[in-house]
Amino acid sequence: MTSKFSGDLAVTGSDEADQLLNKNPLALLLGMLLDQQIPMEWAFKGPYTLLERLGELDASQIASMDPAKFESICKEKPAIHRFPSSMAGRIQDLCEHLVENYDGDAEKLWAGSDSGEILYNRLIDLPGFGAEKSMIFTALLAKRMGFSPPGWQKCAGPFADKTPRSVADINSPGSLTKVRAWKKAQKAAGKSKQE
Repeated sequence: MTSKFSGDLAVTGSDEADQLLNKNPLALLLGMLLDQQIPMEWAFKGPYTLLERLGELDASQIASMDPAKFESICKEKPAIHRFPSSMAGRIQDLCEHLVENYDGDAEKLWAGSDSGEILYNRLIDLPGFGAEKSMIFTALLAKRMGFSPPGWQKCAGPFADKTPRSVADINSPGSLTKVRAWKKAQKAAGKSKQE
């Protein structure tokens, strides 16, 4: 399948890792999966680290790997996450879901979504994706990757606005600084990313 998938996300501090996110749908999805309880840069660099260790990023290959072997790959230094064992399981679950529902092709998850609602429902069905992660990824696809089905703003909720509140708003080191400062201010005020 020839993909026109292309974006301008710049979050990892590494040109190679950012380029992978902007050209490889599975890498972008895995970065979003890993984006919890660790800095965004580390989370979104995880797919590049996996690519280096596996030789390719392929959902079918990852889903069919021996779980203990895949876990050890995720735990190698530097680990792909603060909790590499549980994340290894989540990555394999997500890849298995892609194989069973989208022929292992992450891009099919959104390419076949004719509305924001369909997209959001497909995202929230993914292992490891809750409501907020699904809203953020909907916004990320629209703002950074140019995939904006009708109604995406409603499904992305507050992440659709112009406030620098998530990874969906990052396309440069400067915008990363703004998002980080905004999050810090929200935390200090006892507010969530959605307020």
